[in-house]
Parts: sequence; structure tokens; C-alpha cells
Amino acid sequence: MKRILLCLSAALYLLFIHAEKIKHPALLYTPQRIEQAKISVRQDTRMSEAWNSIRKTADNLLQKTQLNKIDYLALSFLMTDEKKYADKIKEILLDVTEDETWGNQEMMARTPAWNADLEIAHKAFYAGIAYDAIYQELSQSERRKIAHGLKRLAMDPLLGDWILEPTRIHSLNSMGHNWWTSCTCMGGLLALSLQNELEEARDAVKIINEVLPEWFEFAGDVLHQKPKTFDETGGMYECLNYANYGIQEALLFRLAWMNTHKEDKAIEIPQLEKLSDFFVHICYPRTGMLYNINFGDSHKNTAAESSLMLLYAMGIQNDDMLWYMNQIEQGQHRDGYFIDRPIGFLYTPDLSKAPKVPKLKKSQLFKDFGWATMRNSWEKDATMLAVKSGYTWNHSHADANSFIVFHKGEDIIKDGGRCWYANPEYRNYFFQSEAHNVVLFNGKGQRREQQYYGSTLRGYLHYLLDAGNIKYVLANGTGPYSDQFSRNFRHFLWIDNVIYIIDDLKTYETGHFEWLWHPGGITEKKGTDLNITNGNSSVIVRPLYPRTLARSNFVHDYPDNLYWEVIEVPTEDLKSKDSYYSFHLPDEVNRVKGVTAIILKETPDEK
Repeated sequence: MKRILLCLSAALYLLFIHAEKIKHPALLYTPQRIEQAKISVRQDTRMSEAWNSIRKTADNLLQKTQLNKIDYLALSFLMTDEKKYADKIKEILLDVTEDETWGNQEMMARTPAWNADLEIAHKAFYAGIAYDAIYQELSQSERRKIAHGLKRLAMDPLLGDWILEPTRIHSLNSMGHNWWTSCTCMGGLLALSLQNELEEARDAVKIINEVLPEWFEFAGDVLHQKPKTFDETGGMYECLNYANYGIQEALLFRLAWMNTHKEDKAIEIPQLEKLSDFFVHICYPRTGMLYNINFGDSHKNTAAESSLMLLYAMGIQNDDMLWYMNQIEQGQHRDGYFIDRPIGFLYTPDLSKAPKVPKLKKSQLFKDFGWATMRNSWEKDATMLAVKSGYTWNHSHADANSFIVFHKGEDIIKDGGRCWYANPEYRNYFFQSEAHNVVLFNGKGQRREQQYYGSTLRGYLHYLLDAGNIKYVLANGTGPYSDQFSRNFRHFLWIDNVIYIIDDLKTYETGHFEWLWHPGGITEKKGTDLNITNGNSSVIVRPLYPRTLARSNFVHDYPDNLYWEVIEVPTEDLKSKDSYYSFHLPDEVNRVKGVTAIILKETPDEK
């Protein structure tokens, strides 16, 4: 009887192990997606052209031995069954697994040593996709050799540093929220591909699947002044660029998990249902490529089609997502999921039924992290006002009470932008208050230490109102400026074709106030107005109170009026020069009310 029970237990264990095995390829380049892509290539000219581009890239890679872009080789093999692609992938994987380490020397020199970073996460993604694609072409010994090599080089460092005890050194808020999902989820995606060979990989996949919702639920850290990850109405504070990146990495793992665990129900993550509304609300449809709000470390051409595409593949779908993806111009930003790139090729949904405009309201407040958008229409080239007053830290700049005006297709009053972090221009200009449309006192904005340690007291937005031709929101930037200001309120009142900005300011000491304006076009000082024009887009900036601008360039004849200064700064690519305006109040005071009108012109010639 005892022998029978032992035999039965052994049989059940083997059956359990067999049931857990993945039938490769299964992660993202699934047989179903590949078959549908083949049909689309035969029936759709654009898909045929995209496939030719992908295969051309893969053919060029046959002459190289590099892990980067190995996903092109993987897709080409699965689309054609041509052995040359699988052989090259095998060669690359066997070669890279001989590396001593994939670690970064600078990261390894830290105390404690950081064994994993974003570069290893990227390599884990490529390796996991490639291993999954050619699994059936590998011998048992080759599978084991590659699996153990990738475990040593990527899976162990990523999951050991970020998830697994007792080696874990990071938490949800230790290095910007997007690092957690990239390192954890790309390590998890690699573990998914290796779990037939490695029991440790199977265990890691279970843990990551269980803890992933915690990233979406992160409620902030009071002691370290870190905000919660997601607003209750959807969206993430870390700027569009890094919000999309962090979400995209999480969704890649979750989709791969769903594809390999079809019999299991995925753990619910309520925030996923709200993401599409966030991305749609912060975009600006226009003739040409879709623009997006570029508060923080983002660019206006950066978009979030990758996250929406992955959500759509998971079954979280609505027509507004199709509308958004249909606005994207192929190649409009560096990391996009375009149809001539592997993931975009396989996962771009049918956009033929995308609606003309979204079905969302025209104004939205994200009160948990302090963003608001107001627009007069969802049609292209309409007008949108974006306001920010929230957190400062990491990718979120020192821009409390700042704003951007999009009008007639252009960000006609723009954000100062960003550059690469290693450049001194980033920390000395682009991150700081001077790069934003704010009010300075005695030449100073938010304290520079907030870039690294956060603002102890955050900014807020209140009382969003949209009554058609009248819109309003209140920005309270007192907290981030509290070393100088006891009141720093900014009212945005939009009536018909005029946006009034009403400042209510009080400081502890007497000094000089100045208003910063970052024009997104050619400027002309004309009388008491500053005209800004870019193509068909044109606005007038007209200070009304407590002073108007000096009427002429002979400022000495107008000692009581605002005088202006044009300040030269670097462009985002650091290859040229840009400039912004500062309107100075000549009086030394400690309290002031300011009223400025932004007049939205129908045409540049309008008087």
C-alpha cells in the first residue's frame, strides 16, 4: 500500500510539472498572432510594407552578433520558418551567455552594489523573446546551457536586487517608479521563457505575478516625500514618457503571463481600466503627429500607444483607445510600437473603426498628482490648456503653478522641455523653475534640492469647472515655494477666446516679482502686448494688472510699467539657442495681485 501511494505521488508530481511546462513559442509572439500577421501581410499593403522593413532589418542582423534587435530575428524566424534566423539567434544566445557579467561598473561600485539596472532589463527582454522563439530548435543541452547562462547574467541580478529575499535591496520607491516595473517585469518575462528548464524561474514567476498589483497600489511614502503611483481617476505622476514606460513594462509581463497561463485567472488590477482615459485626456490631436502634455521629462511627440496596444490585447478595450492609436504617426517617437517594429506589427489592432473624436468630457482634473486639462473641442487643432501644480521629484520638474497652451496645432506657450540628465543643462536649467511658466521672487523659484529630495509640501489643483465657454481651475503652489511665499495662488479663468491668469501672491520679505513666459513661436513686442505666432497659431499675452508692459522699448520713459527681459537658454537638443521672456514688476513689494490675459487669435492677422 505504501509503495502504491509513493508511486501515485510521484506520478501526480510528474503530471503537475508537465502541466506547468510551456509550449514554446508562447510569450508574446504566439502562434495565433503570427498566423494573423501572415494573413494581414497578404491582404494589407501597409502590413506588407511593414513586414518587408522588419525582414530587411533582420537580414542585416545576420551579419552581426548582437543581442539588441534580436526580436527582429525572432519574428522573422516565426514568420518564415527559415533556419538562418534561428541559427543566428542560437549563435547570439550561446555567445552572450559566455559573458562574465552584464552589470554596470558604476552601479556595481555603489554601496550596496546594484547588480541590475535598466540595461540588464532590456537585455532580459531581448533574450527572453529570442529563447522563446527558437526553443524548439534547441537541443536539451543547448536549452540548459542558455537557460543557466541567462539566469546568471540577468534573471538572478534583476530579481535578486528588486524582488527576492534575502538579497533584495530595492523597494517600490527607491529609484523612480518605472525602474521597479522594468527590472522586475523584464526579469519576470525572462523567467517565463526559462521556466521549463529552471524551477527557480517558475517560483519567480509566481512571486512577480502576486506582487505586481502592489506597484499599481503604491500609496506613497511620507517620510521620503514620495507620491502615490496612480491617481484615483487614472494616470501616473511621473510624466507621460515615464508613466507609459513603467506601465508598458508591467503590461508586457502580464500579457506574457496571460498567454502562458490561459487556464488561470489573472489577479485583478483595477487601475488598468482607467489608463486609457488618462492617456487620452493628456493628448492634443492636431494636423500631423499627435502631441501630448510634456510636463516633466517628456517630449510633446512622445505617446502612449504601446501601453494602449497591450491593454487592448488583454481585452481591456474601448473605442477611445482606437481613436488614440489612430492619431499616431509612424515613427513619431523613439520607442513606439509602430507597425514596422515587431510588437507593433503583431499587436496593432484594426483601426478602421476608430471614431472621429473621443467620447470623453473636455476637462479633467487629476487631483492626486496635480494635473488638469481643459479644451474647447476634441477636433484637431483646437485649443487646450494644461495646468500643473503637484509634486516635485525625480522626473517631475520644479514647475508648480505652471501651464501650457496648445492652440491651432502648436504649443504656442510651451514648457521649457528637457535634455539628457547627464548634461549640466538638465540640472541647471531644464528641471528648474526658470524653464517653466511660473512667477519668480527675487530671481528664485522652487529650491533646487527638491530635484533630489522632493518637495516636503506639494502643490494642489482645486475646483475644476467646465461650463462650456467658461472654464476654471485654481492652482495652489504655496507648498513648493513655502521658503519664500505664504500665498502662491494662480487662478485660470477661460472665457470664450481669452484665458485670464490671476495671481494672488504674498512673500515673507519685500522684493521683486517676475512672470516667466516661454513662447512656442516667433515673438513680437507690440505696444503693451507680446504677440506669439507659429504658423496658423497665434496668441497675445497682455498683462493688465498691477501694471501693463511698457509701451515702447524706451523703458526708462515708463518707470512704473512692467519691463521685460529676453533670456537666452539652450534648446532641448543642446545644438542651438532658445529664449524666454521675463516680465518684471519694478516695485519692491511683498504682496501683489497679477492679472494677465492670453488672447487666442483665430488667425495671425486678426487684430
